[in-house]
Amino acid sequence: MEESPGDLSRADGGDRDTPAPVALPELVLARYRMFSLYNSPYPAHDSACAVDLYPESNAGLSPVAGEVLDTRTVGCPDREYAVDHDHLIVIDAGDHVARVLHVDPAVKAGDRVAVGDPLGEMVRSGFFGRWVDNHVHLEFREHGRNPYRASGSLPLVADADVTALPWDGTGTVVETGPSHAVLDAPTAPPTDGVAADFTAVTTDDGRPLDGGLAHYTGGGVLDGDIDGDGGTDGEPVSFLGDEVGDRTGRHVDWADVDVLANGERITGLSLFAARADAAAGVKLVTRPEAGDPTFAVGDEVDVRIAESDDPVRLG
Repeated sequence: MEESPGDLSRADGGDRDTPAPVALPELVLARYRMFSLYNSPYPAHDSACAVDLYPESNAGLSPVAGEVLDTRTVGCPDREYAVDHDHLIVIDAGDHVARVLHVDPAVKAGDRVAVGDPLGEMVRSGFFGRWVDNHVHLEFREHGRNPYRASGSLPLVADADVTALPWDGTGTVVETGPSHAVLDAPTAPPTDGVAADFTAVTTDDGRPLDGGLAHYTGGGVLDGDIDGDGGTDGEPVSFLGDEVGDRTGRHVDWADVDVLANGERITGLSLFAARADAAAGVKLVTRPEAGDPTFAVGDEVDVRIAESDDPVRLG
């Protein structure tokens, strides 16, 4: 039986002639250990018109219910750690058409899927960096819009509470990879058995922060007005005691800053919303080919922000 994903609908309930945000219900988001609206260099994420969803396993779990309209194999950037091709799955999700990327489809046109059904195995795509975990990329289009173009998706809002976690910049390395190190901090509060609670590292004024700081051009806060209403245009954003960018609505344009780990420049920080029971700490992006220092499990790290004359920007 097909399972409803909840209210995957326009967040404002407004006139359909005016594009408006699609709400991502907590019922859907809770199926994944992490999600991010901004942690990517690609334009759809700049405007929060896409979300990356990180399952517990490598199964690409469907975030929508509906009928598969099409599957396509598409080209992707050539990276030595990535597959040669990526994939697109187009699904009629009722009010909208969903675009799903980074999953090798085990479904075909005409199949019906429920929320949580496996669409196929996720792939390591050249569209994301080596430090990025496999994930399901999701966008929504209005019916009648071309579902194959890279642009044209609707903005998204996460209809889930995200607790902003204070962090002093310190932590112990608990995981490493070729271009990353994960810290054990900040620490999520007890969940009282509510696994769907989400957490994210906080700005200095208590807002959950999302994005690649500052190796991508911008990030976002997981609250606030999409269009910049409420006097947020040009509002400075401070993190770890230093100004890191200017905020317009939810979007943050990063300033020219460096991220330092134990006094040495690293490529950046990978920030996201994680389920409180997933115990996900801050991820350091450390690329040896860029001269970044390397870390080992057990190392103590102190992260700071500094002004930069030559900030790292990745595309």
